[in-house]
Amino acid sequence: MKTTKLLYLLIILPSFSMAQNLLSKLDKEYPNKPVFEIATFKTTRIGLGHSIETRKQGALEISLSNRFWNHKEGTTQRFLADEVSIRFGLDYAITDNFTVGAGYTNFDKITDSFLKYKFVRQAKGAKKSPFSIALLQAMSYRNKSLTQAYDQYGVPYFNDHNSNIYNFTTQLLIARKFNTKFSAQLSPIFITRNNSIFEEQPKSQYALGFGARYKVGGHVSIVSEYYHVFNPVKTVPTYNPFMIGVNWELSHLLLQFQMTNARNYAEDTFITQTTNNFNFHDGNFHFGFNAIFVLHLSKNKVN
Repeated sequence: MKTTKLLYLLIILPSFSMAQNLLSKLDKEYPNKPVFEIATFKTTRIGLGHSIETRKQGALEISLSNRFWNHKEGTTQRFLADEVSIRFGLDYAITDNFTVGAGYTNFDKITDSFLKYKFVRQAKGAKKSPFSIALLQAMSYRNKSLTQAYDQYGVPYFNDHNSNIYNFTTQLLIARKFNTKFSAQLSPIFITRNNSIFEEQPKSQYALGFGARYKVGGHVSIVSEYYHVFNPVKTVPTYNPFMIGVNWELSHLLLQFQMTNARNYAEDTFITQTTNNFNFHDGNFHFGFNAIFVLHLSKNKVN
């Protein structure tokens, strides 16, 4: 019996040792790397504001955004609408996680720019992360006095000395893709400026943004955003911006159709300076669309 046990051990031990060596080799060849979540949102903007997404290195994103609305007591309606606000923008991915961009809006004569860096990616596997997190630093510049602008009550609300206004917006973008259909984002926001637009407007303002995307078809999704300002302007009625829209994906082109009460594009303006509410009673909502085209300047593929 002892001899049989000894022979059994002599056979099993080398086999066990060979299996351990094989597993060790497999671990080296196929390490337990994290599996990163992709396409939390299909583009770098949910609709109004930025999403968690950054493009692949070398990708150039070209965007054209439009918003149309009528005057409340409008008697001067043009072909489509009384007013049109248009923004043209260019975004470039320096690395997979770092994107820079700039744009210009004709309505409020604002030039804007931003830096966005994603430093945490939602992942499964060895190094799990339930969220993706990015830091956005945006700046806008207005070099023209807008004393001719009026609020919805016909009252001029801009200061007389409001040229050369710099605004800085810092956002922490925190997003999670819950499943293949639904993604959500939360954005704490801090805005500061060198001069005020409205009378007695705070030089620093705080807000919290909410955004979501729900995929309803192979290339169609519903998106929505809402921003709550904690210390709004007191001298002039302002409202929290809201947007609901539909995204339609067409290869390298993404079309975003939306309805919102915000007419501006720079973060500091549409978050804190929206002067009309979102409701059907007053007709204070705007229709618009964004056309986003991605041009690949390197061999890297888009997410």
